[in-house]
Amino acid sequence: MPDKSGSNTPDKASFPALVAEFMDYLVVERNFSPHTRAGYESDLRQFHEFLLEDGRWGFEPALLTEAAVTSFVYRLHGGCRKVSIARKLSSIRSFFRFLIRKGFAATNPAELVATPKVEKYLPAVLTAEEAKSLVEAPALKIEGKADNRNALRDLAILEVLYSSGIRVSELTGLDMKDVDLSAGTIKVLGKGSKERIAFLGDLAKGSLREYLRQRGGQDGPVFSGKGNARITPRTIQRLVKAYTASCGISKDPTPHALRHSFATHLLDAGADLRVIQELLGHAKLSTTQRYTKVGIQKMMEAYDSAHPRAKKS
Repeated sequence: MPDKSGSNTPDKASFPALVAEFMDYLVVERNFSPHTRAGYESDLRQFHEFLLEDGRWGFEPALLTEAAVTSFVYRLHGGCRKVSIARKLSSIRSFFRFLIRKGFAATNPAELVATPKVEKYLPAVLTAEEAKSLVEAPALKIEGKADNRNALRDLAILEVLYSSGIRVSELTGLDMKDVDLSAGTIKVLGKGSKERIAFLGDLAKGSLREYLRQRGGQDGPVFSGKGNARITPRTIQRLVKAYTASCGISKDPTPHALRHSFATHLLDAGADLRVIQELLGHAKLSTTQRYTKVGIQKMMEAYDSAHPRAKKS
């Protein structure tokens, strides 16, 4: 988007157009979910507002310095959690990498700005008994009811999430063509537009088969909500919360907790970490290794409770 001088440096008014182009790139080429895309857009809008309010830089990527980004990060401290600041800084870095590729900037002013050290939390994990209770909770609604369409759908959703370990965004993106019940597999499109095959156990296959039989075999999304539109992650969050309460689980798991539980239960049963990495669709083994921390924590608890000299009396 050249300015009057003929260079590729965008002026202040160019910012919304540049962000829109970046958003298209995230969706079309990177296959980012609408939720992730909205997060990037919000972060960049906040950064732009800071630049205009501060007045020292405006928004000229070719002239923007590390000091501008550092000042923005400094402004965020005190009002944002470290994890939020780290995410906003990551959004700015990604945006400028995109601008460099497009010729709108020569350097990335956020590249060397220090990322706040984020506290690492162990993922929420259900016990095998809790996972079983949660996944089977919709079955209680099915028994004895003529109209059980939503309960059949919910049962299939929870069974598939726990059986396959796929992300919620991957589940909501499933189409009928992606399901092969005879083979017990589903084809999912993960982060970075990477396809992989996930597996379904017998119970998940049975629940999904019954739901699809009731639903009908038409094309389109596997799971739908109101008006037969593709189900949203928010709807799945609500149903997980509702079924968690109905079966008396004291924890407050998100749908992602079923993915964490899937990995942890496989690891506890002796599955190889690299196999779990492939099943989860992690690009790096280090991402999968966080589940070993959950296993170590359980071992430490078992040791403390069982060994006669683990703790002072």
